[in-house]
Amino acid sequence: MSTVAVVDYGMGNLRSVAKALEHVASGADIVVTADPAVVAAAHRVVVPGQGALPDCMAQLRARGLTDAVIHAASEKPFLGICVGLQMLFEHGEEGDVPGLGILAGRVPRFPREAMRAIDGSQLKVPHMGWNEVHQAKPHPIWSGIADDSRFYFVHSYFVAPADPAITLGTTTYGLPFTSAVARDNIVAVQFHPEKSAQSGLRLLSNFMHWNP
Repeated sequence: MSTVAVVDYGMGNLRSVAKALEHVASGADIVVTADPAVVAAAHRVVVPGQGALPDCMAQLRARGLTDAVIHAASEKPFLGICVGLQMLFEHGEEGDVPGLGILAGRVPRFPREAMRAIDGSQLKVPHMGWNEVHQAKPHPIWSGIADDSRFYFVHSYFVAPADPAITLGTTTYGLPFTSAVARDNIVAVQFHPEKSAQSGLRLLSNFMHWNP
């Protein structure tokens, strides 16, 4: 039986993610865990997250999960969600905090001067609600999902990869930003697939069947 570790570092929508994975992969063993050994032994790893990047990084270290997450991202199917995407990068503007450095790039805040709608009105930060994701390139994670499908977002910061080749999806909110990345065995998204109805469930199902 395939085991999926949903990493519990005290910062995330863990139960919703686990329930969504159970829904799309009834034959898999979905384990919410803070045990580095369980993460290391799992066949697939999901790192969700919400809130502030500095708090998430601190909790990851405090629970002894940093090395397990870095190792998982180097060798097995890995899905990062929201802050689970942001922590993969080198540096977060929020709190001036280093990330895991697995992917080159930074995590800036939405710049106030760019937060304008087409009609010129001020856009609110955080970016909260449904928005389109444009598929920047083909990938198994997009199988059966129409281009420009809508997913659910809640965030004030976004990733700016140093290598544009890893950008898998883009979204526009005041400015275009990277909303999904992929490299080798890693896929990570800024939106919440567990809150994104059928498109989100399809993405999670695709992850469960993806063999990079």
